[in-house]
Amino acid sequence: RPAVSWESVFKGVRGERGKSVGEGLLIFTHWPARAGPPGPRPRHNRPMLKRQRSRLGAHSICSRVGSRVGSLVVSMMAGVLMVSARAQDTLPSAVHDALRIAGLPADAVAAVALPLHSWSRAWQHQARRPMQAGSAMKLVTSIVALDRLGPNHRGFTELRSAAALQEGTLQGDLVLKGGADVELGAAQLWALLADLRQSGVHHIAGDLLLDRTRYNPARFDLGLPPFDEAPEFAYNVIPDALMVAGNLLPLELRASETGVSAATVPHIDGIEFDSRMRLVDARCQDWGEHWQAAGIVSAQGITRITLNGAFPRGCTERVALQLVDRNELTERLFRSLWQSLGGSWSGRAREAAAPAATQLLARRTGRPWGELLRHQNKTSDNAWTRMLYLELGVPEPTEQSGLVTRETARETARETTRTTTQERAERSVRRWLAENAIDDTGLVLDNGSGLSRRERISPWQLARMLQVAHQGKHAAELQMSLPTAGVDGTLRNRLKNSPATGWARLKTGTLKNVVALAGYVSDGNGKPWAVAIMINHDDASRGRPVLDAWVDHIAQHGPHPAAHVFGTQGESP
Repeated sequence: RPAVSWESVFKGVRGERGKSVGEGLLIFTHWPARAGPPGPRPRHNRPMLKRQRSRLGAHSICSRVGSRVGSLVVSMMAGVLMVSARAQDTLPSAVHDALRIAGLPADAVAAVALPLHSWSRAWQHQARRPMQAGSAMKLVTSIVALDRLGPNHRGFTELRSAAALQEGTLQGDLVLKGGADVELGAAQLWALLADLRQSGVHHIAGDLLLDRTRYNPARFDLGLPPFDEAPEFAYNVIPDALMVAGNLLPLELRASETGVSAATVPHIDGIEFDSRMRLVDARCQDWGEHWQAAGIVSAQGITRITLNGAFPRGCTERVALQLVDRNELTERLFRSLWQSLGGSWSGRAREAAAPAATQLLARRTGRPWGELLRHQNKTSDNAWTRMLYLELGVPEPTEQSGLVTRETARETARETTRTTTQERAERSVRRWLAENAIDDTGLVLDNGSGLSRRERISPWQLARMLQVAHQGKHAAELQMSLPTAGVDGTLRNRLKNSPATGWARLKTGTLKNVVALAGYVSDGNGKPWAVAIMINHDDASRGRPVLDAWVDHIAQHGPHPAAHVFGTQGESP
């Protein structure tokens, strides 16, 4: 006979064959080896199963259980239904102490812990309150993208042309087409141009067309005010489909006895530096704290950048900053690399869509996003996450007999023109939530990275997404991408001496008025929980010890003072 194990009670649990069954109790049935897995079963079992399903109702599935277990099911369900979905649990004493030391009120905290395996009830404190989550919002983009796009989704960059190639000269324009290739740095562009040279192209007679039309609009950055007072830093880059060098100028800052010098790496013709930076005694990695806005003047084909502020004495740092217009950066970098390969070009770069009937001359395919997520989430890369969020809004034509019909292509074009890519990305996220029975009330989406004053999500919604993802086929890719407590990423210097060290996988979130953590934590019995905690307050930066105290408490004791578990492994007798 099958043995019955009890799983968690939560809203929108997934029933038999993965279908959402609403709010209630889910009972998974494990069949012994001799009976085989759920699916086609011996003929004599079917009438019995039908009667039992009818008795137990649509929200639970129980197969051939005795009257004692059946009674236990009824009593459990009754107890569960008496627990209010909005009941508030008491914050652990360690969290209260951390709040008192930080000078933060308890009502600034919203948190939830949802069980993933053992029979336990959820722990919650203001769990359904919409909050700013900072970069913890990257989990929303990561979870939906893994499910919708798959871990093997890849970006690309193409060189195309409609012009003829005659005696080594491309008799027209060359198209540089962007396809969300986030790792298209100087080295990768050089390799792509080397392929073009190998194909026989020596001279380009026309212009370089920069095709960013994968997204609508092609340039989200135009007319958008800076997020904060440091627009030149990488975290503030607003991506487009053609991210040459991440739209950042790569340079080396070097301190000497007489001052600070700068140079592009690799060398880029037409960019020069003046340095007014003074030397200070500080750690090399803190160079950004002493940076002041640079002065930029372009005249007679030369862009002169004046460096201001201070730089640590005796240090050399390779940095990448948003100092020149992205079209200018692409043109200058392309020209320098092309000339280094022995090619010639006297045209200019301009934004334009690829003309019809172009030929592919060279192509670069990026690494799969299942791998890129590791960098994205561990380092909290805003530009990469915004790019992945936009990918959720790229329409995919329906195929008919293996071919895209003209009508489908026209409809896709109309859809692309009617709505922005961000609007379509938001619809994709909300559809995913609906399909998994997660209420999106209070959810506000902007760019999917958390670098926003508008975005809101409740801890309950975020933890439910983590709960669904844990049951999905891409759970390993998601967990692999998250910072490990006390080990790497944005958690490398936190939770260093905790039972969570090396075990908890959590995404951090930080804004001026926000600190947050969300991810997976195992309790003292090894039972995993999906957790989310957020603090919204003007002095939220003092609240990191509060978040760490809560995670440490769960890792030691679980979220409840005494977790109620059936059997040694959370199963019924």
